[in-house]
Amino acid sequence: MAKIKGAVVVDREECKGCNLCVVACPTQTLSLNRNVNGKGYNFSYMENPDSCIGCSNCSLVCPDSCITVYRVKTA
Repeated sequence: MAKIKGAVVVDREECKGCNLCVVACPTQTLSLNRNVNGKGYNFSYMENPDSCIGCSNCSLVCPDSCITVYRVKTA
């Protein structure tokens, strides 16, 4: 059976660092970056990219729709 590997792409300039995606992630893939974007917010990023399962919980809870999730089948 093929495994699903996910990848989260965050629009760093649109992210306001609300932390909802970090809390919603069941695999603790996401975290808030120490760096800030142009608006002064700590943006979300994939701290543990190998643990992403592509569940899309993060994009569903994002109030600004700045998260895109990609899913790839692996052998």
